[in-house]
Amino acid sequence: MNAHVQPSPEPFASNPAEAHQEIRNYTLNFGPQHPAAHGVLRLILEMDGETVRRADPHVGLLHRGTEKLAESKPFNQSIPYMDRLDYVSMMCNEHAYVRAIETLMGIEVPERGQWVRTLFDEITRILNHLMWLGSNGLDLGAMAVFLYTFREREELMDTYEAVSGARMHAAYYRPGGVYRDLPEQMPKYKQSPWHKGRSLKRFNEAREGSLLDYIERFTQTFPDRIDEYETLLTENRIWKQRTVGIGVVTPEQAKAWGMSGPMLRGSGIEWDLRKKQPYAKYAEVDFDIPVGVNGDCYDRYLVRVAEMRQSNRIIAQCVQWLKANPGPVMVNNYKVAPPSRTEMKHSMEALIHHFKLFSEGYCVPAGETYAAVEAPKGEFGCYLVSDGANKPFRVHLRAPGFAHLSSMDEIVKGHMLSDVVAMIGTYDLVFGEVDR
Repeated sequence: MNAHVQPSPEPFASNPAEAHQEIRNYTLNFGPQHPAAHGVLRLILEMDGETVRRADPHVGLLHRGTEKLAESKPFNQSIPYMDRLDYVSMMCNEHAYVRAIETLMGIEVPERGQWVRTLFDEITRILNHLMWLGSNGLDLGAMAVFLYTFREREELMDTYEAVSGARMHAAYYRPGGVYRDLPEQMPKYKQSPWHKGRSLKRFNEAREGSLLDYIERFTQTFPDRIDEYETLLTENRIWKQRTVGIGVVTPEQAKAWGMSGPMLRGSGIEWDLRKKQPYAKYAEVDFDIPVGVNGDCYDRYLVRVAEMRQSNRIIAQCVQWLKANPGPVMVNNYKVAPPSRTEMKHSMEALIHHFKLFSEGYCVPAGETYAAVEAPKGEFGCYLVSDGANKPFRVHLRAPGFAHLSSMDEIVKGHMLSDVVAMIGTYDLVFGEVDR
């Protein structure tokens, strides 16, 4: 918290004699540098002692003009911007954007490409929830969980790197499919002062086969890892004291504030775009929608932990299908798909086509569309307007965190200062998407 603390000009005490009591009313700046502010949230709190009377979130400190920048570039060049919005749910953001382009162009993604997208959407969901669980634990004083969750995040980050070359900002989804098929050989650790001998052999044990073999092995070990998180937290009395009955969001409030994802499902509303408006291959995989009962921080914790188990189920089904069904992962449409590197080495036309595609791009038919995906934090949508040019006329992004943060004042009123930290954590905020 910043050192800037000033007495409120008008104390809340109705009786003038009470205004001179020992407990005074303060206006408090929470953030924007505070580690529990999850980025650059500046929260102005009006405090009555240690009780919050009013919470006023100030956003925009990270504003990078993503939507405006996307309007000045060919369509494909804005895919990396999507990764940098919610920089913990990278490929899910890309998915909404490329789906909007595909809708306007009438492109049908090959079946294998759809399965690969479903696989990586769920890997991304686990990555997001692991980050949330570790950082929320830190916020509320559970230090060890962070180390456990990052152990598994490292393993999944390696799958990002294997397909795209980048551990975070992948730009792997493209209109018409994905950048390339899954690699047949998982990269291995090389000998170094940190990895050698038996240690090196242990680290490379899971990397002997293909990427799908590596992911399959992960799905077999991950349920036990989730059990470890739950052993640390679920029945931990301090964790329950910090989360049970804190930040209760009623179903009516959740709908009124436009909440989605675990915030909505934690309040008992069974709404998930993967079931209600299926996209990619979600209609063909078997999974359940976890819902809460009380709508408090503890229920939302349970929902996210249960979602990791369901994502693991979906990933296992995707691996099984992908192993049995080879095929193209990119549409055979040379307006949007680049030629292969081999073709470019031998054909001048292919080289020119590649250059034109990556410098000038392609024109999208005039029209407007809205494409949404069930991102880990809630409904992430892209509203796209095209005027027939090679760049969007308008781009507007629907970020779940922005809708959730707007409810802050109503939800934390009457809570203690320490509960504000729990509430910010349970929103699962990332300010790249809130500020945009």
